[in-house]
Amino acid sequence: MARLVVVSNRVPLPRTKGAASAGGLAVALQSFVAPGTLWFGWSGRVMERTATKPRFVEGGGVTYATLDLGAEDYDRFYVGFANSALWPLLHFRLGLMRYTREDFDGYLAVNAAFADALMPMLRPDDMVWVHDYHLIPFAAALRARGFAGRIGFFLHIPFVPASVLEALPPARDLLRALCAYDVVGFQTRTHLADFLDCARRFTGFTVEGEEVLTDGRRVRAIANPIGIDAAGFARMAARSAGTAYIQRMRESLVGRALAISAERLDYSKGLPNRFEGFARLLARFPNQQRRVSLLQIAARSREDVEEYQTLRRELDRLAGDINGRFSQFDWVPLRYMTQTVARTKLAGLFRIARIGLVTPLRDGMNLVAKEFVAAQDPADPGVLILSRFAGAAEELTEALLVNPYDPDEIAEAMQAALEMPLEERQARHAVLRKAVFEVTSARYCNTFVDALAA
Repeated sequence: MARLVVVSNRVPLPRTKGAASAGGLAVALQSFVAPGTLWFGWSGRVMERTATKPRFVEGGGVTYATLDLGAEDYDRFYVGFANSALWPLLHFRLGLMRYTREDFDGYLAVNAAFADALMPMLRPDDMVWVHDYHLIPFAAALRARGFAGRIGFFLHIPFVPASVLEALPPARDLLRALCAYDVVGFQTRTHLADFLDCARRFTGFTVEGEEVLTDGRRVRAIANPIGIDAAGFARMAARSAGTAYIQRMRESLVGRALAISAERLDYSKGLPNRFEGFARLLARFPNQQRRVSLLQIAARSREDVEEYQTLRRELDRLAGDINGRFSQFDWVPLRYMTQTVARTKLAGLFRIARIGLVTPLRDGMNLVAKEFVAAQDPADPGVLILSRFAGAAEELTEALLVNPYDPDEIAEAMQAALEMPLEERQARHAVLRKAVFEVTSARYCNTFVDALAA
């Protein structure tokens, strides 16, 4: 049987499993990878120069191989092209995109260095599953070094229409690099359609249905939404709801409703718009003052990227303005935290919340929305308010879907959620729960690996 080789920018080493900062990829795959799997990627360490030989850690029968990055490569590959050009572009934020040829050259160089390091470990019949925007050219680099086995790629963030993609100078190069894979996966049918249209327009290759015919390769493109371990998260939430930590939260609310948002601190998540929406709720519906508190957990990330520093300063100011305007001696409307919170605690917080407020400006999927649904008590569920620009909105149609650019629409949805009768909350949640329990992380992994093995 072919060995699975997982390649991702960051590798969740065994000692960090379950860490508060574990992302959707790590959580989804850690319960799937079998003994014998090789997981390769960046160590997260920045040294004087990029390593040529990886470090190895064993855990649960899985081999984790990581490579340190040199400071210059880190700046050009990670801070530069990946997160200052690709990330804003693929989230429709062209005004924030900063592109230089030097950064793109660094991006290609790191992908080549990763391929150099992985190549000696590969067997001819390995199946290689590459993840996310940091590693788009990785298959082309492996092919150039002689690997002829099956390679698949999954993009966890949005793909964009041709009119947006063409703003990136090396867009055609990246599209042709994607066509070095055997399978290319996306979160939604919309992202899939945009990729096929871009491939048709910009690569010179033939597109037949959902396949791209290249010079000697047939690239299969699929939509395969990532899910969660819904049953496991539901159990975690039910257990966590009885802990001392959650009891402290209940006591601090003094019977008030809890609205909760939790994500990385990132400009794609729509936090300023969300804060303004909450302020509009309190201003337009003053009967909700002292009846609801918003807990915003926004774990700091990419603190060496200027746009993230600017965002944090803006959120600090907005939080102060809202609390200064609406607070009373016995009530603080907005609780704003920038530290990470363990998943077990988050699950309990979701369980007791009346509102899950998930309003990104753009998102490939957004697993927080699915976790909120899974965490609810079906007898007395909270209400999910979800951006229609999150990939999850294609599945979670019984959420209150909002335009995250409209603070008044956010305010009106919060008002509707706070006043929603129990019967309607139960009916909406039953439909959402069915969707979340059907499209699980196991189904996501099996679907992609089956496509890659075909």
